[in-house]
Amino acid sequence: MATASRSSARRRFRLLGWRQLFILLLVGLVMASALAVITSAHMTRVQYARLQQLERHKDKLQTEWGQLLLEESTWSAPSRIERLASERLDMHVPELSEIKVIRP
Repeated sequence: MATASRSSARRRFRLLGWRQLFILLLVGLVMASALAVITSAHMTRVQYARLQQLERHKDKLQTEWGQLLLEESTWSAPSRIERLASERLDMHVPELSEIKVIRP
């Protein structure tokens, strides 16, 4: 009877050992999953902060582009070109008598 109780005790220990090993494995997997969630959340926050920074930069560049377009339209205004041509280059709009039409 002592041997029977010893073998049943061994079986319980082995069974308990497998259960404990299984529980330890599950705890390890839960911890790994938790660390993966933490890492993923951190990376999401970092990338979102980077996205906001890039959007601010885009807005700044968009504003600068609008200002450059406005400046370009000011510099290339026909009235300004005509004024500079007459002041600096002594050019003028030709009279009708000065215009000659050449036909092919």
